Amino acid sequence: MILYVHDDLSDDVHARHAAGSPAVTLATEILTLVRRKHVVVLTLAPQLDALIAQGARTPFALALGIGPAGERVARQIHARTGWFPAIRQVDLTREEDGHGGYTVVSLRAVPLAEQLAGVETAASLAIVDDTIFSGITLRTLLEALPPAVRVRTSAFCLRGVGESLAAVGCPVAVGFAAPGKLLEDVSFINASGLVRRIAIRRRGQPPLAFFERPEWIRAWFPAAHAEVLTLCRRLNALLEPHPLPS
Repeated sequence: MILYVHDDLSDDVHARHAAGSPAVTLATEILTLVRRKHVVVLTLAPQLDALIAQGARTPFALALGIGPAGERVARQIHARTGWFPAIRQVDLTREEDGHGGYTVVSLRAVPLAEQLAGVETAASLAIVDDTIFSGITLRTLLEALPPAVRVRTSAFCLRGVGESLAAVGCPVAVGFAAPGKLLEDVSFINASGLVRRIAIRRRGQPPLAFFERPEWIRAWFPAAHAEVLTLCRRLNALLEPHPLPS
């Protein structure tokens, strides 16, 4: 299996810590260490370039960014293309259900129907996310749209699993599509999730970073898992010095 690691960690750490600081050094060491034969590190610019190069678009009446990441991607695309003059964030995320599966929830507990108020008037609609992994979040949003709106909706994402992209249910433009089946041939993670408690959402419990699932780190980086865990814990202590209550 090929693991694709999107490097959203380097820019984040450099923006908050000086060059040569312990945090910047640790982030660099982690990204260097995870590069293995079966691991590909992705960066933002090539994904944006590839997505935008697929052709000009008429500006959409409304763009819905899925969570903060989706809104950020929408604004990055719009800054270069002008495709999304009106952007609204939709508060949705995937959460472990405690039974081995996932549900899609709103972190602010605002009903999805309320968040989508007024979308029926949009002559064209874009949905923007950073990653399409299983596709469950995007499909949940699509299914909540009125059928008349759904037929005039297009999706955009920076990266996605080929198998999942094919099952979304609307046209999708993607910067990087990894061929293969989810969790058999390909998987995706964000590097920030290795060290920040944003990666794993759990029902009724605080979120976790990937390093707090050491069995996952061992599976992803078998030859270097002990070093990766150590470095992630050290960087987490600098980035999130006040642990969340358990």
